[in-house]
Amino acid sequence: MYIPTAFRVNDQSRLVDFIKGNSFGILFSQEESEPSATHLPFFLDEKTGDNGVLISHMAKQNPHWKKLNGKEVLVVFQGPHAYISASWYKDPNTVPTWNYVAVHVYGTVQIIEKKEEMVERMEKTVHFYESSMPDPWDTPFDDEFIDGLLNGIVVFEILINKMEGNGN
Repeated sequence: MYIPTAFRVNDQSRLVDFIKGNSFGILFSQEESEPSATHLPFFLDEKTGDNGVLISHMAKQNPHWKKLNGKEVLVVFQGPHAYISASWYKDPNTVPTWNYVAVHVYGTVQIIEKKEEMVERMEKTVHFYESSMPDPWDTPFDDEFIDGLLNGIVVFEILINKMEGNGN
């Protein structure tokens, strides 16, 4: 992403906070014939690995996951954005622009195949999203119904190599 110097966010804690507050991202990868993108919820575990990991899952019926293991990917987290009219400036030598806030995360995908590791990642994710609820749902991963649902998803994590943010 092109980021003008004045808008570049270098503060890692600001990037982490932004992702946590805007955690529904778009996972992009490049296949042989075309790019792929999937909209997904992510949980950022900043305590795992050198730069943290993003944890997510998708339906096994989604073909996007089939060639992701070990692949470099991009996840885009988008925040507020707005059109800026040239008429708002006193200087006549200006043009319209667009202000926006976004974080791009680059990393390598690792598919989680062991059931106990899948459950651990899903528990972290559910606890993150349920934490703001007045009566948080307690994840019954030992339940037969939930166990069956786990068979229909692919859990993965993305080892973060680089994060960059635009705080325009």
